[in-house]
Amino acid sequence: MRSETKTVEAYLKELPDDRKAIISKVREVILKNLPEGYEEVMNWGMITYQVPLEYYSKTYNRKPLMYAALASQKNHMAVYLTGIYIDEEKRRQFESDYIATGKKLNAGKSCVRFKNLNDLPLDLIGKTIGSMAMDDFIDQVEKNRSKS
Repeated sequence: MRSETKTVEAYLKELPDDRKAIISKVREVILKNLPEGYEEVMNWGMITYQVPLEYYSKTYNRKPLMYAALASQKNHMAVYLTGIYIDEEKRRQFESDYIATGKKLNAGKSCVRFKNLNDLPLDLIGKTIGSMAMDDFIDQVEKNRSKS
């Protein structure tokens, strides 16, 4: 369910009311914890939290680095946590912390899928979003790039 809308507000308006409420609540947690410098935009058909190209433009595809994203998909909603999925230790810690909440982790390569707010430990999502300053994220991206 990739959206072609250009603004976050337009994206939220096109969602069914139940999903709009859930996505809006997760978005609120993300914005409350998002480190300084990242920007919230529509990119890749979803609400994206990214490093502005004006700040860092040395990307392989000339697109901003995506730190996190939030989307309503056909059969679920998802929060994408690229920032932790590029760091194996952070990913393992996140997954361990998630399971410790007693909630069932339904994760893909860089996303956590959920169907309602009860599926998602919002405190952990907020802590995870707030865990990587923009310069640290860029450093991790560059470190991973040099391994390739």
